[in-house]
Amino acid sequence: MSKQRVLAFLAYLLSVLGWLYVLLFQRDDKLAVYHAKQSLVLTLVAIGSLAMWLLGSWAISWVPLVGPLIAAATFSQVVLVYIFLTVAWMMGMVRALQAKMQPLPLVGKWGERIPG
Repeated sequence: MSKQRVLAFLAYLLSVLGWLYVLLFQRDDKLAVYHAKQSLVLTLVAIGSLAMWLLGSWAISWVPLVGPLIAAATFSQVVLVYIFLTVAWMMGMVRALQAKMQPLPLVGKWGERIPG
């Protein structure tokens, strides 16, 4: 297995440490950088979806009686996003091992727009 594939795979497997290492120290490896950007987007979507739910549920919980129930019920959306991200994460690892530079579903185009 080539060094490029291993670095691209590690960008997903090690999450933040993986893509950070590739983006800081392996900038000349196009395959690894591509997959590091894809992994970065997955991380940002995971953090962003949870942050949006926290802010939204905090705001809606101030509504008397039903607010806390609605806030708790909307957590299912976060669960759905995390299920999608898990599937996309696995797809990214497989594509990295296959040395394919193909964007992940729904969020992959954002990774391609990251400069560098």
